[in-house]
Amino acid sequence: MVFFTVPLGKLVRRVSRLRGGGSALPGLVVEKIDPGFMRRTLTTLPHGVAVVSGTNGKTTTTKMVVELLESQGLKVFTNRTGSNFTRGVAAALLGEVDWRGRLDADIAVLELDEAHAVHFVNSVPPRYCLLLNVLRDQLDRFGEIDKTAQLLQHIAAKTTGTVVLNREDPRVARIADTLTGQDVKYFGLDDSLLGTFPNDDDMRAAPGSPAPAALPAKPQADVVLRRVGADSAEFEYDGGTVTTAMKLRGVYNIFNAAAALTLARSICGGGAATANHETLLQALSQVAPAFGRGESLTVGGQPLDLVLVKNPSGFRLGLKSFPASGYATMIAINDNYADGRDMSWLWDVEFDSLREGGVDLLTGSRAYDMALRLQYDEVPVGAVDTDIPAALAAFIREGQGKPKRIFCTYTAMLAIRRELSKVTTVEVVS
Repeated sequence: MVFFTVPLGKLVRRVSRLRGGGSALPGLVVEKIDPGFMRRTLTTLPHGVAVVSGTNGKTTTTKMVVELLESQGLKVFTNRTGSNFTRGVAAALLGEVDWRGRLDADIAVLELDEAHAVHFVNSVPPRYCLLLNVLRDQLDRFGEIDKTAQLLQHIAAKTTGTVVLNREDPRVARIADTLTGQDVKYFGLDDSLLGTFPNDDDMRAAPGSPAPAALPAKPQADVVLRRVGADSAEFEYDGGTVTTAMKLRGVYNIFNAAAALTLARSICGGGAATANHETLLQALSQVAPAFGRGESLTVGGQPLDLVLVKNPSGFRLGLKSFPASGYATMIAINDNYADGRDMSWLWDVEFDSLREGGVDLLTGSRAYDMALRLQYDEVPVGAVDTDIPAALAAFIREGQGKPKRIFCTYTAMLAIRRELSKVTTVEVVS
């Protein structure tokens, strides 16, 4: 079958690219004609497969893990396009395997959507998994938040080696109680940072309500984030603390760096004898944001930050990560399928920090919903235009001489990135 699958898949991939088609189409074709393609290809890797899943931070965390492992001399296969469905993984494989279906890699590190990860692990049990968090996100697709936790639990149950869990998210941490035989490791926060990263129960609790039931005892974490600076971070592991510079911006990315370090250390063996920690930290300090996730661009000589927001926690942390004053601000909110149709979560975000400087422009299919939400927080709005290309052009034109920041949902980010690609004065800041 492989002698037929790979050539056909590569042909579909080439034709799809010539026609400007989606990156996952070749994978969909291969899934239909050869359901065993992924399992046959990935189970031959010396270090197996590592799956990264959770509500927030999958793309950037996966990027960090890949670069950390590469710093240790490992050849890593990953779904770099960010297509985190199984068909996206299959499509990425088609771009890397030779004509005989062989993959030149030591390990696969794969970002997977919570629901599609369940189908993937049923076919290809991972040796490692990293489960980041459980937050309300696209509940029109996933249902209740506890259903999302069950999806992550299934991923952990199918993992044959090490399961890395977020110690500070009760729904994720409790997955450890359901496991039998897996090696469980945690990443966590210093107590001084807990208020910066509220879990979903914390955010939903009414003022003055009793705290939700905590874990009986806080497990020891392999890597703990101790401090977040403007361009640095301090981590604790192996009984000591280390400080490293960070190109990544945003407190949420720095916490995910602790997660990436934990997984990378697990794959490399953890101790100083098997992992070069100086090289790990050097690699971590050089990781740039993933596409559209806190990405810094230069447009017309002025900085522009793209900040992806897709649920209350992500938006809150995005607002907290960057200074509100001194910037021209645009918010772009779509409600396409990839964003989630239900935008009621905007009412669970506090926008007080934008009150003094205001928001220059609102755009996207749900721009007027955003305008109503900001009105309740007394945040002044300069203009509303649901047409993203027109709004972006006006935002760049009228904000000359001022650094810019755009908070955007996923499909709005793609539309903005597409429009920016047409501007010759756009540069990605490395």
